Amino acid sequence: MVEQMKTKDEVEPPLVTRLAKQDKVPWYRKPNLRRLYIVMLPTCLGVEMTSGFDSSMMNGLQAVGTWNNFYNHPRSTMLGLMSALYSLGAVAALPLTPFISDRLGRRRSIVFGSVFMLIGAILQTASQNFAMFVISRFILGFGIPFAIVAASSLVNEVSHPKERAIVSSLFNSCWFIGAIVAAGVTLGTFAMPNNWGWRIPSVLQTIPSILQIAFMCFLPESPRWLVSKGRHAEALAILVKYHAEGDADSEFVKAEFAEIEKTLEMEAEVEKRSWMEMVATPGMRRRLLVGSFLGLATQWSGNGLTSYFLAQILNNVGITDNRTKNLINLAMTCWSFINGTIIALTMPRFKRRTSYLICTISLLSIFTGWTIASARYAMTSDQASSTAVIAFIFLYSPAYNIGYNALSYTFLVELFPYHVRSKGLTIFQWWSRVATFFNQFVNPIGVANAGWKYYISYCVWLVFEVIFVYFLFPETANRSLEELAFLYEGDQMRLEQEKRVEHEINDVRAEGHSDTPSDGENDAKALM
Repeated sequence: MVEQMKTKDEVEPPLVTRLAKQDKVPWYRKPNLRRLYIVMLPTCLGVEMTSGFDSSMMNGLQAVGTWNNFYNHPRSTMLGLMSALYSLGAVAALPLTPFISDRLGRRRSIVFGSVFMLIGAILQTASQNFAMFVISRFILGFGIPFAIVAASSLVNEVSHPKERAIVSSLFNSCWFIGAIVAAGVTLGTFAMPNNWGWRIPSVLQTIPSILQIAFMCFLPESPRWLVSKGRHAEALAILVKYHAEGDADSEFVKAEFAEIEKTLEMEAEVEKRSWMEMVATPGMRRRLLVGSFLGLATQWSGNGLTSYFLAQILNNVGITDNRTKNLINLAMTCWSFINGTIIALTMPRFKRRTSYLICTISLLSIFTGWTIASARYAMTSDQASSTAVIAFIFLYSPAYNIGYNALSYTFLVELFPYHVRSKGLTIFQWWSRVATFFNQFVNPIGVANAGWKYYISYCVWLVFEVIFVYFLFPETANRSLEELAFLYEGDQMRLEQEKRVEHEINDVRAEGHSDTPSDGENDAKALM
């Protein structure tokens, strides 16, 4: 039976996937869908702009003389603390994150987090001493998980299945928009003789949060969240409006709605509504393991060095001029945005596991070369070795973006079914923020005390990443979220899901032949 089912899946994918592939009209020729994706930019995709702005700003501020003077030239432990409090705030918020996202909905959770980030940015701008600055960093970090978990879920849950993976991949690419703005601003203000040289970047950090709050009313709620709350008519209306351009008779929307409805119904039958659910079955334990690994890997692959402590790395290879550091920071950020966007538009079309293998093997090769070049410079002060380190830093960006930037949220949303999606993303965020806190606190100490030898620890970890991906990553490409809901649960659950969905679709088709429209269709038309 297993072989028969596999043969059927290979020859004839599930109905929603087949119908989505039959739709040849591009999104930009669909007015409603086009508006949806445009409004996602300041709301959902803009969440990552905040993270990117923060990372690049902290990088740039280390090369701003007035900031260094105001805070007594923080280095090592103090510098690590100023960066790490952002991650500590995020860790403190994570126990509440799935509750807020699942109880209040995706949109309200984004606004909830944005309010905290707005308050934190205002306090950071007004900071009068070290204590006030680190408290503002904690508040900024406290808000970000609510927005990221909800926004990454909403992007996937409201996008059309045809573009879902690509739009989700662009979520992380928007990190670079915020980073470019911050790098450009710090380059423009680093020479200012007063404290506005570092306060102006902090003022601008409020903009993404303001945009999220202001434009959220134009974004629809997740149809899956609405169905989970019994608001079926509203969910159907959203699907009809954005996935069928108002056509309530669309075969695709009927199939998509039936798949969502029946899959959530099956998930509810086994749902335990507690954190113990994450370890209750072998399938959930595998999801937990992969999600936890991704949280660590996205931060422990060496990116923390260039995201927050580029200035120190450049110091170690003989580049000490502040203007040069800020120019390199801006150039690297622009390069990362260009290749990250191209990769985000490309990699979702390929298999996930293969992409992650390419990513991890490339990172291991590049970081090994980076370490060797740094060692040679430390021993010989050779200018060629210094140039090689800069080259490896620029090569590192596309290698990282292939997997960890372009696919992480796409892959995670595909990995975790709806009823544990917020918990799964929260676990990913928890490991990611803990790893970031560790990096931000330890990296400046390690770089200062061990120099190039500190990089060896990253090389060892990258070897482990390659092995983990090869043996434990599942393949999730080219399926709808509902078709992946029982990825690990065996053929019996998948067959039962297909049976219920087909039965529901047949019932809907039978109703469609009657003279009287169904209640769902009437409600959908009324809400458009």
